[in-house]
Amino acid sequence: MKITKHHLLAFVIALFSVTMYSCKAKKLVAKPTPPPAVKETPPVKEEPVKEEPKPEPVAQPDFNFQNIQFEFNSDVLKTSAYPILDKAAAEMKKDQSTSFILNGHSSAEGTAARNLSLSVDRANSVKSYLVNAGLSASKFEVKGYGESMPITSNDTEAGKVKNRRVEIKLAN
Repeated sequence: MKITKHHLLAFVIALFSVTMYSCKAKKLVAKPTPPPAVKETPPVKEEPVKEEPKPEPVAQPDFNFQNIQFEFNSDVLKTSAYPILDKAAAEMKKDQSTSFILNGHSSAEGTAARNLSLSVDRANSVKSYLVNAGLSASKFEVKGYGESMPITSNDTEAGKVKNRRVEIKLAN
């Protein structure tokens, strides 16, 4: 049994030393980088000189805007006003040097002081929308007229609805 243990021990040591030898780290040699490839440039062909196309004339802005309508006793924009204001903003961006007056109006319902305040708030709502659309706040002057300048009679509900408005006008 002793002899077997010695032979087995010798065999394990020999096996261990052989495997350690084969696991020895090998030296890695870096491969040389290849020289940069030289691309031949094809001969330049001279093209005939073409005339640059004339720029198309810029369309003149259309400052004929629709009135922005509001609900009774409210300065919140109606969803129907968004397309009108988007079109107005696009036209205003065509001529950055133009200034505008936002005239706020109200129907004859309520006190004169409340209607005047409401008309200014409505004009400011329109101004805020246009400024958020990318226009400069300095382009706009806000005025409130309350119920003093109706475009139709305040005797009917339809007339009152038309009078709750903001008009966008060119500043002179």
